[in-house]
Amino acid sequence: MQSASARWIALALSLTLLAWLAALAGLLAVANRVHDDVPQLLAIKLPLLQSKPELIFGGESRTVYQVDAGLAAQLIGKPAGAAVNIAYDAGEPLALLAAMRREPERFKDAQVVVSVAPFLFNEGVRSAAVYPQDVAARLGVFQQMTSFLPLRVGTLIRFIREAFSARLAAEQHVADGAQPAGFGLTVIPRTQRDDQWAAEIASHPHYANWNLSGPKARFEIGALCDMVALSRNLTVVVPPWAPRYDRARDSAWREKEDQVVALVTDAGRRCGFDVLNIPSVPGLSQGNYADEMHVNASGVPIYTRYLVSRLKR
Repeated sequence: MQSASARWIALALSLTLLAWLAALAGLLAVANRVHDDVPQLLAIKLPLLQSKPELIFGGESRTVYQVDAGLAAQLIGKPAGAAVNIAYDAGEPLALLAAMRREPERFKDAQVVVSVAPFLFNEGVRSAAVYPQDVAARLGVFQQMTSFLPLRVGTLIRFIREAFSARLAAEQHVADGAQPAGFGLTVIPRTQRDDQWAAEIASHPHYANWNLSGPKARFEIGALCDMVALSRNLTVVVPPWAPRYDRARDSAWREKEDQVVALVTDAGRRCGFDVLNIPSVPGLSQGNYADEMHVNASGVPIYTRYLVSRLKR
């Protein structure tokens, strides 16, 4: 009796698992069909393009929280709205490319400046928080499931949720709505406590299971190359980390960061975009950082002034 009960329990669990996998596969198939390469977080920023800016900052969070587009317009001697910040958290080149293709008139005469981070190219990073959604959409259901199950099911759930959010944003014409405040800048209001800082950067999640030869690097580098023909000038920025971390003493971190720079620089030579590697910023001290990657309010003008001064105009 006990043996029979165990077999029935095992069979029930197996059938339940198969049913769950089938349901997940069905949801992923639908998500792939409704997916829009312009995510909701980017769509919310696109109304800023109504001012017909000549300097457009895009990319990931180190642009969201560090570039004051209003100040940038002043620095180039232009009126407010001549520079905008359309970056968003975990922003990826594929999404920006989709926006450029959707509204080519807004970008063709603009200088586009895109920040990139290691997680965009490192295939080893598969966490839900930062996995590039447009890359996930290009994997197909089978590869999605084999890549993320069982430990990274949260990444698949986020993809499904974001796919429907992006489609809803497109259907509601969010990109034609009201312009965000501050020309797109979001300021981090506080600095994390000393005990919350990473001990060293080589073991940071962005560098986990290091691999720059997968779909991420292929698709995201390809997107950067495709942007060249859609803008007046394209600059790809590799921003700095907090000064408390010393590359000279952390050879593993230095080597990985150098590989990212080499990957982007090689693509720049082939495709015709500029690469601006910023390992440090003069005058930007540890006290200007909110965490290991992002500056606080005091660091925003320092970083913005330096970045604009390094751009080829």
